[in-house]
Amino acid sequence: MPHTPGPQSVDRALAVLDLIVDADRPVGAKTLARRLGCALSTVYHLTGPLLARGYLVRTAEGYAPGPRVPALHRSHQRHHGLGAGTGELLGRLRRATGAEAYHTAYRDGLITVVDTTAPVTDADHPFTPGPEVRAHATAHGKALLAALPRPLRRRYLAEHGMARFTERTITSAERFEAEVDRVRGQGFAVSVGEADLAYTCLAVALPERGDGIVHALSVSLPTAEFGRRQGEIRAALHRSVPAFPTLPES
Repeated sequence: MPHTPGPQSVDRALAVLDLIVDADRPVGAKTLARRLGCALSTVYHLTGPLLARGYLVRTAEGYAPGPRVPALHRSHQRHHGLGAGTGELLGRLRRATGAEAYHTAYRDGLITVVDTTAPVTDADHPFTPGPEVRAHATAHGKALLAALPRPLRRRYLAEHGMARFTERTITSAERFEAEVDRVRGQGFAVSVGEADLAYTCLAVALPERGDGIVHALSVSLPTAEFGRRQGEIRAALHRSVPAFPTLPES
């Protein structure tokens, strides 16, 4: 389990929740202990508060997400000013392109994959909801960062780094600024195998609304398909921008 800042008990409790939420069926205590590398008694200690607060429920097969989990999702949508219309738009974009669609956002120095049409159980998919740690190597990250003033963009890259994920990843601030100029000039961003050689993604930033939050729509597809499909996918993305639901103030 990767180390994250904060008390170890909190980190482990969140790891338990992640394992159960990401599973496609209930997870037993022994499986959790094995996955976490801890004693069975530790699993019971960690799951107790999660059960009591409704984040987990215990079934005959093991632990499963509890009723508080969808409540967290609704709160997440509310704080990001989202509604059912956003998910519907992503679904239409998915059907129009045959490629998985995403909504991402920059807010307070962080970039997050807010929603996607990709199944949450697809462990092989490279872009999943949550903090985006490869923004400089993704089309949605490029689109969002290109929409920021240069000082904010430079600060983001300095704080989050520019790790190399493939031989195509841009890892210097100077080259990234040249990429930003390209994104602004053409009105969309592309990442061809920069985060994952098998995938290419295209993205467009949405018009700003003056609240410091920047949104983007994007799609990903196998790199092998990109050359023959980039025109139609670009067109579908641009058609989707005016259809993005009007967002209330957060």
